[in-house]
Amino acid sequence: MTTHHTATVTATTTGAWIPGDGNGPEIAAAVRDVLAAAGAPIAWDEQSAGLGCIDWAPNGLPDATLSAIRRHKVALKGPTATPVGGGHKSVNVTIRKALELYANVRPVKSLPGVTTRFANVDLVIVRENVEDTYGGIEHMQTPDVAQCLKVITRQGSLAIARYAFELARAWGRRRVTCVHKANIHKLTDGLFLTCFQEVAADYPDIASDSALVDAVCMQLVTAPERFDVLVMPNLYGDILSDLAAGLVGGLGVAPAGNIGEDIAVFEAVHGTAPDIAGMGLANPTALLLSATQMLRHLGQHGDAGRIEAALTATLAAGIVIRGLGGSASTSAFVQAIISHLPDAIDAAASGPQARIPAAPAAPVTPSTAWVLDGVDVFVECEGVPQLPEAIGPFVLRLISNRGTKIYPGPVPDIRLVNWHRVRYIAQGPVTDDDVLALVAEVGRHYRWMHLEKLCQADGTACYSKAQGE
Repeated sequence: MTTHHTATVTATTTGAWIPGDGNGPEIAAAVRDVLAAAGAPIAWDEQSAGLGCIDWAPNGLPDATLSAIRRHKVALKGPTATPVGGGHKSVNVTIRKALELYANVRPVKSLPGVTTRFANVDLVIVRENVEDTYGGIEHMQTPDVAQCLKVITRQGSLAIARYAFELARAWGRRRVTCVHKANIHKLTDGLFLTCFQEVAADYPDIASDSALVDAVCMQLVTAPERFDVLVMPNLYGDILSDLAAGLVGGLGVAPAGNIGEDIAVFEAVHGTAPDIAGMGLANPTALLLSATQMLRHLGQHGDAGRIEAALTATLAAGIVIRGLGGSASTSAFVQAIISHLPDAIDAAASGPQARIPAAPAAPVTPSTAWVLDGVDVFVECEGVPQLPEAIGPFVLRLISNRGTKIYPGPVPDIRLVNWHRVRYIAQGPVTDDDVLALVAEVGRHYRWMHLEKLCQADGTACYSKAQGE
């Protein structure tokens, strides 16, 4: 194998190398061959994650692996399997949350030789990576009702918005679009949108706008060229990044980077394909593009540009791996990429050349202006709960079922479940002791399992109304 070194001597960086499950070791080995042939100054510290280490690391992520990522500050990771409905949590999510890798960056670009419905896609999805429903805060409220908390914070929203604008500036992008559902999730997505708008004001050189997530889904599959950089909360980002990958050939060509203040993990986000493991059919494209994203993060733009150009030349020459609709094996595909490296010298300076700075910590908003206004108590009851109209300084104002008002007034013709939100509003100043007395009294009538304190800030309610209220 011939090694084609870049003209500029760069200090060698050591990164954690995590092959993963299924066909992960094959694609990881293929990517290492290309990086070595390109002369990329990377040394590897191999670590384990996924199903292969469950016997000694029940969560699929050994402490040694996490320590290695912290030590080296950068990692390249193959796909890992996550059990559905049980077993350990996602290794990917565990790594992101443990290391505060708050930005998930997914470039989406059409490639030659990969046949899709569109040929002009070139956008970047920036996904908030640790909050939202991915906090994994879930509870069974009754045997029939499960609850998941959607957590959006000002600090997290400001950080991801600023990262998106910094990325747009560093990568020469023209517009950042905030994707949200603030018409329905008025407080959570409303906070995310407000933070985006605050940050946008600091970047007058970058155009900004916002759009509802459902409208963005429709527009992505009709006119994806209208988008440039899209930033969004975690759940929407998970869905839209896969949808966008489908526009350019699927997850097999979709790179991904998880970026924190001083640590970054780059990965293939596709499945582990255990059915073809060891057959020489594994597609390394996504992990290879993730590796070039990693090189750019490290400032090794020349090697990144040459590898990307060699990949593009390989595909344009009709040498396409079977997973992308061609007939080439893994080894043939990799050797073709390596053979195109000498011709890719002129492309060394292509692509973004600036490293994206981490977002500064957002100030904590003081809460001294908040006033306790009441309490929501969630109770288990078949039918409509029958509760006192007044308990101490509180008055019963609302009962809802799955967010729809059923009291006061006639009960609407809906399917009632055995989980109700009972809202008591304070008549004058109240204390936590008053709240506890209220909950104790409600508990004399029905089993309660959850409560939320209701507050006002500067006269504005910091809680939602029920549907129909």
